[in-house]
Amino acid sequence: MSGFMERLFGSGAAGGRPSGTAGGSLPNDLRVEPGEPLSDGELPDCAVLVLNLDGKHHLDRCFNSLADSNYPRQKLSAVLVENGSSDGSGAHMRKHHSWVKLIENETNVGFSAGCNQAAAAAEQAEVLVFLNNDMRVEADFLRELVAPVVRGECAATTGRMLSWDGKLMNSAGGGMNFHGIGIQRGYGDELRPEYDLPRLSLFACGGAMAMDAGLFHKLGGFDEEFFAYYEDVDLGWRTWVAGHTIQYAPRAICYHHHSSTSARLPKEMIRLLQVRNPLLACVKNYDDENLRRTLPAILALATRRMFLSSGLDDDSPFRIEDAATRRAGTVARLWDRARSGSGGTIPIERIAAADLIGINDLLGRWEHWMKRRAEVQSVRARDDHEIFKLFLKPLWCVEGEPAYGELQTGLEQLLGLDEIFADLTTITGQPHL
Repeated sequence: MSGFMERLFGSGAAGGRPSGTAGGSLPNDLRVEPGEPLSDGELPDCAVLVLNLDGKHHLDRCFNSLADSNYPRQKLSAVLVENGSSDGSGAHMRKHHSWVKLIENETNVGFSAGCNQAAAAAEQAEVLVFLNNDMRVEADFLRELVAPVVRGECAATTGRMLSWDGKLMNSAGGGMNFHGIGIQRGYGDELRPEYDLPRLSLFACGGAMAMDAGLFHKLGGFDEEFFAYYEDVDLGWRTWVAGHTIQYAPRAICYHHHSSTSARLPKEMIRLLQVRNPLLACVKNYDDENLRRTLPAILALATRRMFLSSGLDDDSPFRIEDAATRRAGTVARLWDRARSGSGGTIPIERIAAADLIGINDLLGRWEHWMKRRAEVQSVRARDDHEIFKLFLKPLWCVEGEPAYGELQTGLEQLLGLDEIFADLTTITGQPHL
């Protein structure tokens, strides 16, 4: 066992133990007491892991800020995974940031796999820091981000993410609603005192997070089947299920440029991931009782959202009631056409088709995902109802369409979801995209 792990878990904890308040009751307000700063000698070997796809214009600002960090240089390393860029990012890194270990992939392997690849390359690191390429960090960002992990208060942390000009919040921790739509606490808010306080968080945003390296690997890292989006929500949720904790570290300040790589991709590709991955996270991480209660509502609401984006309406040619009012023989001809399968096709919006494919990625591979779920549940060390406190806004309704709101309210009452999530903290947030 390394010296760092001995400091964190104690020399008698062979294989480690859950960090933080494993299995214990969490405070209702989720606040935690701030710890003392660490000396240079107490800081662990830290690897900063960055993924890049055609982001050469971001790299100088990101790595220059890391180079200017006050983290002990002999304990700091960095890895950039070049994920199939065509803008010369790799050559730029070799010329201007040669201290960074460079891994070059021929194609885009996805955020999850790319981050896992970087983590595997950071062999000596005791703490892993995942950072978006469109970030710049304060000089003490790394010290403050890793400190709660080193003090044994938690297994992972998420930093205070500000807009590029530092005037607005981007993230002060994360939560979600009951069907897995992630929330960035504080997104778009002014810099209020409440965001100065450390607290527990459901997940650490993958763009600014630190995690104990041993635990990251033990839990399997980011789920590579997610490819991108919500892999951090899933990892955070799994971390809590396994009995560990995650904190928001407000003194670890970074600035986010918000120049999205995904903006260059077709919307339906992003939509598929954003529909499928929250669904997969829920199937993996709810316990048996709560999955039975939530999954019918999750699937029903996903179906309604798919219909709303389909371009179809209720005045469709499929309704026999409408056909019955037409001239004689129409119903018979429609019936014959339906039986013969010669009805042809109708247009449907690509977004709705992406929704259907995303849902079928679960339903069409049910046995596979039940095995993946069993892996998570086999190490469960914390009750769901403790984790529910971290959702922040479990009954948040994501659509303003009246029938959708009516459906969600009805499902909450029918399935008892309003009872499951009664009296839990609600915090204003924005979708985690």
